[in-house]
Amino acid sequence: MTQGLENAYDAEVLSKALPFMQRYENKTVVIKYGGHAMGDAELGKAFARDVALLKQSGVNPIVVHGGGPQIGEMLTRLGIESKFEGGLRVTDKRTVEIVEMVLAGSINKEIVALINAEGEWAIGLCGKDGNMVFAEKARKKYTDPTSNIEKVLDLGFVGEPVEIDRTLLDLLARSEMIPVIAPVAPGRDGQTYNINADTFAGAIAGAVFAKRLLFLTDVPGVLGKDGKLIPELSVDEARKLIAEGTISGGMIPKVETCIEALDRGVEGVVIVNGKTPHSVLLELFTEHGAGTLIVR
Repeated sequence: MTQGLENAYDAEVLSKALPFMQRYENKTVVIKYGGHAMGDAELGKAFARDVALLKQSGVNPIVVHGGGPQIGEMLTRLGIESKFEGGLRVTDKRTVEIVEMVLAGSINKEIVALINAEGEWAIGLCGKDGNMVFAEKARKKYTDPTSNIEKVLDLGFVGEPVEIDRTLLDLLARSEMIPVIAPVAPGRDGQTYNINADTFAGAIAGAVFAKRLLFLTDVPGVLGKDGKLIPELSVDEARKLIAEGTISGGMIPKVETCIEALDRGVEGVVIVNGKTPHSVLLELFTEHGAGTLIVR
């Protein structure tokens, strides 16, 4: 009797998920796997299982990962002191070498191994591979709170993606492989640049006209004044919430990156809690989702 009830429950879950699975069949979903969302081994395995299941369901997943906490830990271990300007880390020549080592090396291959262990073919890449991404030096503006004077910060080898070539990504999609991409890219000046992973993911998602871009973070999504999750926002509504202060602090650049991705051609962008087990599947394959969807 118990087995029969379990089978009935499983069948009901599958029947409810099927229309959503069909919605994303043969569509590209880009997932930004954040540094803070990847700190737990069991959650890492669950994430890899989700990505593998997406591929098995006919979805074309692309993973872009960060690794800020891991970079900071390695710099500390090597005795390299981080310098900050306007709250942003300055990446000098020595630091960018460590960034590339951590992002395109240890973290990237760890995620690849987890997905491969779930029976799929993942391949680790960075922006340098196949001339996928070219960057140029980022110039961030910053208003000094003391003098109220706007300054242009020199953050060293921090870059912005300016050219995206999707040739390699299209080839991998046809080959049934899952790209796992580190946000490191060359410049036309021959230098290596560290790129903000959110910005990098948005650029990749725009280049492939992704059906969805998921930002896995350590928060449930955008919260209203009552502290409750807002399930869906238009761009105009999001801008209004920023103007009135409901969206504040670190959520502002996150939402602005979502809007930029939509401008690049992404159909919808979701901010979701990566610390919730199977949050990717809950967002894509259930009626109510798991985070905040932002659309045009």
